[in-house]
Amino acid sequence: MRLIFLHGWGANAADLLPLGEALQAQLSPGSAALQLQSWDAPDPHPAGGGARQWYDLNTPGWPQRPQAVRDLAARLDGELLAAGSEPVVLFGFSQGAAMAIEVGLSRPLAGVIACSGYPHPNWSLTQAPQAPTLLMHGSEDVVVPVAAQAALAAEISRVGGQVEVFTFADGHTIPIEAIERAAEFLAAL
Repeated sequence: MRLIFLHGWGANAADLLPLGEALQAQLSPGSAALQLQSWDAPDPHPAGGGARQWYDLNTPGWPQRPQAVRDLAARLDGELLAAGSEPVVLFGFSQGAAMAIEVGLSRPLAGVIACSGYPHPNWSLTQAPQAPTLLMHGSEDVVVPVAAQAALAAEISRVGGQVEVFTFADGHTIPIEAIERAAEFLAAL
């Protein structure tokens, strides 16, 4: 199984690789190995120092978002073609989760995991996603309020999609209980 990570705003591809190793450690010894990939967002973050962003959150209306969505969609389509019959799962955190939701739910993925994500403005689904979706969010998240999780779940459910919601008692992070829940989700695919 290929597991592709999409990092949050101001992080980079290296940020989520330890998460992949932790997920692999959580899976039972008989589980298929995860092929881990972590993709860098296309644009440098204003903070510099190797930080990246999928689009600039500081620019009103996020005008870079449509192009970022198109670019990620093309890259993911190429990965799915290369994977053939091998399952591909997309795991996004924060801004990466918003991208995973918008791009991933319209593609033949084995699963989508979104942690601390949010719906993009005017985002909606026209049909049920092929992939089961796990939405994880901290109840004390002050960066992306937990209400965003409910909005995502409502939209996925509205079109008959398979969605699981896991809320943990923490902030804008991925704690061990979220890692354990994500490992259970992956094992069930």
